[in-house]
Amino acid sequence: MEVTIRKMGNSQGVLIPKPILAQLGLEGTADLQVRDGVLEIRPVRRNPREGWAEDAKRVAAASDDSLVWPEVGNAGDDELVW
Repeated sequence: MEVTIRKMGNSQGVLIPKPILAQLGLEGTADLQVRDGVLEIRPVRRNPREGWAEDAKRVAAASDDSLVWPEVGNAGDDELVW
């Protein structure tokens, strides 16, 4: 597909058609790199647990970390050796 490079403010850019963005799963942000003279644009791959440690600290600081369900023991749990 041939596209036009357009002036966008002080920069230049290319408009990517919505169907192509959807096909690639691009939304919000993207990873943009040049490799061997080729412009690559890919979805940003983040760690799914990114930010969990900070969220856990925030929840604990707010004293909002009580059990949702009361502890439930199984018959014979008191006999287990750990």
